[in-house]
Amino acid sequence: MRILLFSTLFPHAGEPTLGIFVENRMQNLRARYGDVDVTVIAPVPWFPFKSKMFGAYGRAASAAPKEKRKGVTIHHPRYIVLPKIGMLFTPWFLYKSAWRCLKSLRKQGADFDLIDAHYLYPDAVAAAKISAQANLPFVATARGSDVTQIGLMEKPAGRILSALDQASHVITVSENLRADLVVMGANKEKISTLRNGVDLARFKEKQRNETRQALGVSGPMMVFAGWLIPRKRLDLVFAVSELIPNLTVVIAGDGPLMAECKKQVASLQITDRVIFVGQKTPDDMPALYSAADVLILVSDREGWANVLLEAMA
Repeated sequence: MRILLFSTLFPHAGEPTLGIFVENRMQNLRARYGDVDVTVIAPVPWFPFKSKMFGAYGRAASAAPKEKRKGVTIHHPRYIVLPKIGMLFTPWFLYKSAWRCLKSLRKQGADFDLIDAHYLYPDAVAAAKISAQANLPFVATARGSDVTQIGLMEKPAGRILSALDQASHVITVSENLRADLVVMGANKEKISTLRNGVDLARFKEKQRNETRQALGVSGPMMVFAGWLIPRKRLDLVFAVSELIPNLTVVIAGDGPLMAECKKQVASLQITDRVIFVGQKTPDDMPALYSAADVLILVSDREGWANVLLEAMA
């Protein structure tokens, strides 16, 4: 089977952990079924500068137009993003970018049996247009805020439902997301739940003492892993930290709230007990989980949080 995986959530040089769960599912599929051939189109926003000072846009600019990861070819065509005002236009820009890339691949002799689209908006909405244009069936996967947040917005929700009507099948990563889609009006007969998995060969206890020593931790340790964004509720993480005097808290992640988080830590006078280690790769995380006594996750909403599976493993 020849699969075209399509998603804006996929790792690249600038965002090594972006959509790692999409890559993991794809690699598991390849490992389990040897006759699966996958090509990835993972568009990134167009931006002219690669500097870190430009945040996510600068990181997106670091993605190579074409690369190979773990035996799979990934294409990163650029698409236009209009910050704040362009949400309703993004599926169209995404479609145009990916369609040009697909046409080029076809001219080079590539052919596919289906499109595997991850995240419902704008990705699956764009995939529905590509599917119709290319005469290819497509499967869409719902992963979290595409249902629980974007799915509550009238116009995007209508486009999501239209795309799902066209999809050959729909996958959700939790039963709650499946139920939410049915409430939205999606056809329950073609929705299946396929929960995220965890690589038990990678996520196992190791280097606990060495990691604690490197961090300078001797007492209880709590770890937070994720993007520093409002819905992750870092304010609650620090509130917990303040309540337990001998607790060290390690923050593994980066994001737009970094400066605000450090300011809050200083105002609570817990700077000496909160360690910001920045964004970590999946290979770094087992030792960090092993060093900790507890993981904290207090998000407003999650689809199916991989950090929970990884920490338990």
